[in-house]
Amino acid sequence: MTGESSLATRGPGVHKPGRTGPAPEQIQAVPLRRPGRWCASAVLVFLLVFLIQGWAANPRMQWETVGEYLFAPAVLEGLRTTLLLTALAMSVGIVGGIVLAIMRMSPNPLLSRLGALYIWVFRGTPLLVQLLFWYFLSAVIPTIGLGIPWGPTFVEFETNALITQLTAAVLGLGLHEAAYMAEIVRAGITSVDEGQPEAAQALGMTRRQTLRRIVLPQALRMIIPPTGNQVISMLKTTSLVFAIAVPELLTSIQGIYSRNFQQVPLLTVACVWYLVATSVLNVGQYYLERRFERGTSRNLPPTMLQRLRKAIPAKAEKAVEQERPS
Repeated sequence: MTGESSLATRGPGVHKPGRTGPAPEQIQAVPLRRPGRWCASAVLVFLLVFLIQGWAANPRMQWETVGEYLFAPAVLEGLRTTLLLTALAMSVGIVGGIVLAIMRMSPNPLLSRLGALYIWVFRGTPLLVQLLFWYFLSAVIPTIGLGIPWGPTFVEFETNALITQLTAAVLGLGLHEAAYMAEIVRAGITSVDEGQPEAAQALGMTRRQTLRRIVLPQALRMIIPPTGNQVISMLKTTSLVFAIAVPELLTSIQGIYSRNFQQVPLLTVACVWYLVATSVLNVGQYYLERRFERGTSRNLPPTMLQRLRKAIPAKAEKAVEQERPS
């Protein structure tokens, strides 16, 4: 009698293990309807399709001209110069940024103030002015020599022969980028917990060893995302070197449409190549960030191959497995 009364108080569908009775009812979850969101999405999709269709079907775009010059030798040579400038300038910027960040955080007041002065000057003046300054450096310094200050000069070079157009572009872009990279690296270093370097010093490591083995590897997780943005920004900033006549991508495009007056199609060619290059850089940045997230995050973001596998229906996967020979 007692068991029956206790079973009755449990309600329908609830029973003790081992006893017969009705199965528990499953909860039928009804998703929340959001008509406003669906309407807004439909309007946005309609506008996007309308704009793309109007742009693609416009005969004035002259898509045949775009296809004709997309792989033109002059365009590909300009693209190669753009990629080369990006790689060299970012190499100078990253190395210089690390050195400047260490100087800014140095206990030596002279090094700290020199680093702050460099960042103040190069971030406070326009990049175009810096490019022109390096290009016209020979007007101020005709020759560059190595020797004893206020004494004899052992080796001497003409500035125009030493600093070519490409060298001036790399110096202007790289030294300007170093000022921004210094702040990025400094922010990454300060994000490391203070207990880490203290523990390293307690183990007898020097400041240089602590920075190289403990601090910088942990700071990379915070440094890589903004550095990836700077690389992509540098790829597009290289277009400013047209002012010193370096034949990069946009300069090559301008040289072509100054002869055939097909400005819009050729600018579309430039946009296509810039988008392709930035897309490749985005993929590289994604995998680099994922690599440095290991050990700090339990759930790593899926790779593109993993996303593709999830998109394949389970039935299709089973059918593929059944078709494989045993």
